[in-house]
Amino acid sequence: MPRTLQPYGARRAPAPAWQAWRVKPLRLALAATVALALTGCSASASGSPERSLDDPAKKDIAMRLVSSAENSSLDWKAQYGYIEDIGDGRGYTAGIIGFCSGTGDMLKVVERYAKARPGNALARFRPALRAVEGSDSHEGLGAAFTAAWTKAAGDRAFRAAQDAERDEAYFDPAVARGEADGLSSLGQFIYYDAYVMHGYADAKGSVGFRTMRAEALAAADPPSEGGDEEAYLNAFLDARVAAIRKEPSHSDTSRVETAQRVFVREGRLQLETPLVWRVYGESFRISGG
Repeated sequence: MPRTLQPYGARRAPAPAWQAWRVKPLRLALAATVALALTGCSASASGSPERSLDDPAKKDIAMRLVSSAENSSLDWKAQYGYIEDIGDGRGYTAGIIGFCSGTGDMLKVVERYAKARPGNALARFRPALRAVEGSDSHEGLGAAFTAAWTKAAGDRAFRAAQDAERDEAYFDPAVARGEADGLSSLGQFIYYDAYVMHGYADAKGSVGFRTMRAEALAAADPPSEGGDEEAYLNAFLDARVAAIRKEPSHSDTSRVETAQRVFVREGRLQLETPLVWRVYGESFRISGG
């Protein structure tokens, strides 16, 4: 899927050079005043310093939240060897965020692993993975492939390949877009989870992150444009619920309604713990960290 972020919008022409020395201090002073007024020395409501989702502790929470939906477990590090066909039309779903044989990201993981560990047991399945992209076919894969995937999870290089593909294709673009839109850690996570489940661009039978964001922007201004974050996030989640309902294999909206929407309503913009939610009929809790 495309990984290039959309332009952030037009900018005003820079101030004349003779004014530059005055403009910058004024902007800095104004920014500091606003930050103090709105956040109390850049702190969240809980008193904790605001951090981006790429902060290690926040990122771990994000991984656990995704794992609760993708794997029915908070132990995301135990999911590298997971693989099965869940019947969603995307072939095999596997690994820490649900890489799929039908969408091409599973192939990218295998290719990364082949570069790091030439001749590994998964490398021979690359032609078959290329052939099944865009379908739910198992042709050329089957039990031999799933067994090799599970066994490879014991190799640090394979785990690193999954981590790298997750970050490059999903996590990093979502966080960057969220930061540009002025979103908190929660907002960045909401973007990231949409990337994981739907991809960036629209595909046959599914609506991608790009369209969801466009619909949200049409309904509410993001914080970077002076909008209220809660209102904007609810607009984005409304767009995502509509997208989920258009996919026959993803009609359950609890990933939004009894999880992310709950966090927005509770004002947990920095993913403050405890976090309590339900997804796909199961209850989860992150108590601290």
